[in-house]
Amino acid sequence: QVQLVESGGGLVQPGGSLRLSCAASGFTFRDYPMNWYRQAPGKARELVAFISSSGGAVNYAEAVKGRFTISRDNAKNTVYLQMNSLKPEDTAVYYCNAPWFGVWGQGTQVTVSS
Repeated sequence: QVQLVESGGGLVQPGGSLRLSCAASGFTFRDYPMNWYRQAPGKARELVAFISSSGGAVNYAEAVKGRFTISRDNAKNTVYLQMNSLKPEDTAVYYCNAPWFGVWGQGTQVTVSS
């Protein structure tokens, strides 16, 4: 059974940083790409970042380029999202996604507010 469990969200002031983690199980993690999405209140879920199976290829939404970094540790079956220079508009529930399996985590809330 494929499972994804996110952690690391919280309340942070504008300009601050957070690191999200997503622990994967139930599949051969190192063989598959992974995504981070987010959904703000009243808005559609949007793709934030993509990483290939090896970690050699990454891609970001324009809104987060230069501020967010996606990475993975295939030995730990974990994908990360390092978020720096956070803005109030980054406030959302962040979801980990395994696209080949159509599986989502439960989400972790990120709130950027002073």
